[in-house]
Amino acid sequence: MTLQIIWFALVMVLFTGYAVLDGFDLGIGMLTPFVTRSEAEKRVLFNAVGPFWDGNEVWLVTGGGALFAAFPPVYATVFSGFYLPLMLVLFALIFRAVALEFRSLEPERKRFWEWAFALGSFVPALLYGVALGNLLQGIPLDARGDYAGGFFTLLRPFPLLLGVLSVLAVLMQGGAYGTLRATGALRERCKKVHQGTRYLLIVLLAPAVAVGAFLVPGAAYRFMPWLFVALTMAAWAAGRVALKQDRDGAGFQFSSLMIIGLWGVMASAQFPFLVRASNMPTRGLDLYGASSSPLTLRVMLIIAAVGMPIVLAYTIWVYRMFRGRITPDFLEGGGE
Repeated sequence: MTLQIIWFALVMVLFTGYAVLDGFDLGIGMLTPFVTRSEAEKRVLFNAVGPFWDGNEVWLVTGGGALFAAFPPVYATVFSGFYLPLMLVLFALIFRAVALEFRSLEPERKRFWEWAFALGSFVPALLYGVALGNLLQGIPLDARGDYAGGFFTLLRPFPLLLGVLSVLAVLMQGGAYGTLRATGALRERCKKVHQGTRYLLIVLLAPAVAVGAFLVPGAAYRFMPWLFVALTMAAWAAGRVALKQDRDGAGFQFSSLMIIGLWGVMASAQFPFLVRASNMPTRGLDLYGASSSPLTLRVMLIIAAVGMPIVLAYTIWVYRMFRGRITPDFLEGGGE
């Protein structure tokens, strides 16, 4: 039981890390066509995410691999039931990567590839939230634990609300990161996006929490989900103060803490289930009945204990290496 709980926490940590890190470059992708006014400003934002965006997606791959190894039935149910949305996410991520490269290789089609990058950033942000909303509300499962619905079964009001929240969270994170890395007028426009999306996010969060407390059995009576809601609200308030004081680094940190808090709400409300059955509200795939053998979990934990500190150390080193603001003068001097 201890190993299963540890692996539940590790999987959630990996997906939370992905949400925080890839959240800002997905946000930058969506913002670029709207907040930039010149080619120099576009290059600033593209160079701000250039060293990181593909590395950030490693967290998603690692989280999916950990889910497959630790909870194979959950992986099978989610990836088969959400097959079409996941394929859309995959194609969007591929299209996004291609767009970022081809923008510099086909100057005559720069505008097209910029919008392709924006669309490739928007689709995953929306569908991630829709997927999480379905996991919280529950999906129809048959006696074998297989998904028993269709594509439009996933498009219910609560999952769509979480999809909108996911887009706002990504835009907030992208705005915070743009404020941190850009200068001048571009920084001010990114700051306005950060401020506006923070308010929209907190406005929509209240009905989302209320509906979630009603839909998820027992969630309203648990301590941990409300603790993470309080953490999210505290991070929002602290981020508001940081924005007023022009402390851009703190603003990005509190934006990241809000995303961590939102994932904490979801994970603690869902525990011990990974997939809830909407046709059987108190049943589904939980971490006790859907995990791998104790030996598998133990061996993987040893590997994770060795590998994760290395990955974290490398990630910290890369972000420290490329920290600081990016200016058009830097790019003209050969920074790109």
